[in-house]
Amino acid sequence: MDPDTLRTQFGETEWARLRATASLGEPAAAHELASPPVRERLAGTEVLITSWGCPPLDEEVLRGAPRLRAVLHAAGSVRHHVGDAVFDRGLLVTTAADVNAEPVAHYTLAAVLWAFKKAPFLAADARRLRDDWSYRDRHGELSGQDRTVVLVGFSRIGRRVAHLLLGLDLARVLVVDPVADPDEIRRAGAEPVTLERALPRADVLSLHAPSLPHTRHMIGAAELAALPPGAVLVNTARGALVDTAALERACATRELYAILDVTDPEPLPASSPLYDLPNVMITPHVAGSLGSETRRMAAAALEELERYAAGLPPRAPVTRQALEAQA
Repeated sequence: MDPDTLRTQFGETEWARLRATASLGEPAAAHELASPPVRERLAGTEVLITSWGCPPLDEEVLRGAPRLRAVLHAAGSVRHHVGDAVFDRGLLVTTAADVNAEPVAHYTLAAVLWAFKKAPFLAADARRLRDDWSYRDRHGELSGQDRTVVLVGFSRIGRRVAHLLLGLDLARVLVVDPVADPDEIRRAGAEPVTLERALPRADVLSLHAPSLPHTRHMIGAAELAALPPGAVLVNTARGALVDTAALERACATRELYAILDVTDPEPLPASSPLYDLPNVMITPHVAGSLGSETRRMAAAALEELERYAAGLPPRAPVTRQALEAQA
């Protein structure tokens, strides 16, 4: 992992827990896998704990790590460093993505609740219009009751958002996910629907799908046009799910709002009109675990290490097949 990540995720508590379970050598941590000292350590390494900034574990790296048995990721997606070479070797791979889902779900819940009241956009108006409160009536219904939220993706985050929203008894929750079990969606209290049928009903459209070739630009000009006036798009998933050019046009020319924690590209170029539109709120990819929140992800990886050492099954394994459908 990169040095800043190491300092943030592993403090005295985490290092003590690591030393109690594993035999550590020098260097105990690295941000690259090519230097002679690190190569020497890899040759005898049984378990790698990885996080943001881990280089790809390709064939060359794995040839130099003949004793490697497990890759325990103290972050979310393993897609950037785990590929076929790792699975071909039969290595155990785990992820702390379930832990990372919690702050994303919390951010999304906050975004949806603000969206009901159009709060970010009213705040933008207040900076310009100040004591002329007539702007309050320009954004349609400002109700937090009896609304419809469409979740695209019944992922680990989408499930949590559905649970949080349904617990508040404020909104109907529709779920668009062609690979999820419809009965499971119904048991959660939501309604499984197709995207085509969901969009015209959405007061809020919240994205929770993985970024895969077939999901790129799944929300384009036609989908944005299908949303009712006053709808709010919330994206805390991946920027590539949305056609940015289409979103720029839609937000500039019709009554569409957007709360974006992720964009495509990321960050947007300084010339993007989205920065200047009062009906768009952009945050710099902060929904996921940051700062002290990342310690919980380190703790999840350390729990996987302890379970591995005790011969217990992992809590959050990643398989080749699962990775094909995950972020």
